[in-house]
Amino acid sequence: MAIERRIVDAANFNQAAVLPYELRIKDFEIAMQDVYDFFYDVNTHLMEKGLERLDDMLRPANISGILSDMLTASLAKHARALTANGYFNGHPDLVVKGVYPNNSAKAGSEGIEIKSTRKSGGAVDTHGPRDQWMCVLVYSVDNESEPARDRKPMGFTEVYLGQVSQSDFRKNPRGELGTRTATLHKEGIGKLRTNWIYRTELT
Repeated sequence: MAIERRIVDAANFNQAAVLPYELRIKDFEIAMQDVYDFFYDVNTHLMEKGLERLDDMLRPANISGILSDMLTASLAKHARALTANGYFNGHPDLVVKGVYPNNSAKAGSEGIEIKSTRKSGGAVDTHGPRDQWMCVLVYSVDNESEPARDRKPMGFTEVYLGQVSQSDFRKNPRGELGTRTATLHKEGIGKLRTNWIYRTELT
């Protein structure tokens, strides 16, 4: 049975959104479609072998990390002024070309941090409050429909891109392992949502 290939609907983009660093709406459309095409190709291959879809194999934290990395790589390929940060686990994920030596920054300020989450509205944990441009992509995964072969493919439902400051975050209590995180507070998430890039309801 053939699986569905998702197609990004260009009509759901906000043409009035403010885009820094010479970014274009088309850059986001292509990057999102790159992800859809990858999942379609991989899942078609897996299902031909009688295996589970990638969407069902991966834990939520893993799929979020993979999506963030894939979107960063694709945006870096298509954006005119941005490239992937060459510093392992450096910040931000995308840096402005030529600003940092070898385009590598451990903790830079010129660029965009990329996050993905299943949480509607774009609230996502970060490693700490920063002054930054932050892009959050919200996605949905169907892990419940039965039979499993009829499940809908992963899809993006919201994309936000906002310039936030340290004062827009609230620090979260330390977890059992002592990990410190921060999340945009009510006013901060409101600032992020004001500059929405893409919104849709998946079918």
